[in-house]
Amino acid sequence: MNDSSWGAPPRGGYWGPPDQGRAPAGPAGPAYDGRDAQRTRPMPVVPGVPAGGHAGGGAGGHAGADQDDREPGTARLSGPLFLDEMPQEPMPSPPPVAPQPPESPEPSSSQARQKKRAGRDLRAAIGVGVALGAVIIASLFIWKAAFVGVVVVAVVVGLWELTSRLAERKSIKAPLVPVALGGAAMVVAGYVRGAEGAWVAMALTALAVLVWRMTEPPEGYLKDVTAGVFAAFYVPFLATFVALMLAAEDGPQRVLAFLLLTVVSDTGAYAVGWRFGRRKLAPRISPGKTREGLVGAVTFAMAAGALCMEFLIHGGTWWQGLLLGLAVAASATLGDLGESMIKRDLGIKDMGTLLPGHGGIMDRLDSLLPTAPVVWLLLVVFVGAG
Repeated sequence: MNDSSWGAPPRGGYWGPPDQGRAPAGPAGPAYDGRDAQRTRPMPVVPGVPAGGHAGGGAGGHAGADQDDREPGTARLSGPLFLDEMPQEPMPSPPPVAPQPPESPEPSSSQARQKKRAGRDLRAAIGVGVALGAVIIASLFIWKAAFVGVVVVAVVVGLWELTSRLAERKSIKAPLVPVALGGAAMVVAGYVRGAEGAWVAMALTALAVLVWRMTEPPEGYLKDVTAGVFAAFYVPFLATFVALMLAAEDGPQRVLAFLLLTVVSDTGAYAVGWRFGRRKLAPRISPGKTREGLVGAVTFAMAAGALCMEFLIHGGTWWQGLLLGLAVAASATLGDLGESMIKRDLGIKDMGTLLPGHGGIMDRLDSLLPTAPVVWLLLVVFVGAG
């Protein structure tokens, strides 16, 4: 490679002043021209300067011409002096980012607290509860027969919910017609004829279920009639004990005590369990129930029982109320767990959606149904049948 590709030979600069290139003439031979050596001496490789003689750091002229413009004795390397002067490859643009959907606003602390406390619509639940309470109190103390009608309606709707869920989730077709008619007859017979009338109506209802199911093919007969007899016992027969309490002279007071104790037990379990609950009571059946909640149910129910027996039930005493409250807390908790077991087996949360904030009728009867025979029996033992 010769310097012809870099332009005219420089007179100074990088290779020094011109007079340094010549050797003095003498007898040893011809004069030495330093410029001849420059023609054969390899040129230094300067990074970043393309072949062809154009300097990267000048105004576009040749290297020699660029050096001629400088004062003698000064050195200049062709090309950039610093790395940041070197031509840089354009940085690749980042890949486009897909637009993210706007995040939903987090619920406020009050909304989160309300959801944690109830898990349902509190306003709807309170409104429905107040309306049901007004209907029960009005029918209970104005005309007792009207309250029997309220019980019958609750029983029939509860049976419809139960049999519908069995058919949907388990393909069990419990005969609704004979169970509903027999259930209504049980409640009325219990109020009119007492316990004997209720037992007779229960037996006839079971027989009607067996006969009614015979009109369909035999496949599934056993499970269908078993479910029908179970539904007749679980809902209307247990509800008949409310009618037995109502039939006494102080029937409205007994029924009111029964309702108050059950509601107070559930409320105490909920309040104490929500505030202090740590240890699960039956996690495989109902994960929300705690042992601390059970203690709250017992405490509240015993206190309410003492007050009811002392001031509401004629002839009762406070210590009887303590026992009554203890029994109510136990039966209400077992009833709640029993229906939770049924709903877990069916794979549902609620039996129905008839009552906003509460679920279905059966979701309100779960604690009341098994508690009714317990309260009726203890009241008969403590103060008589009335």
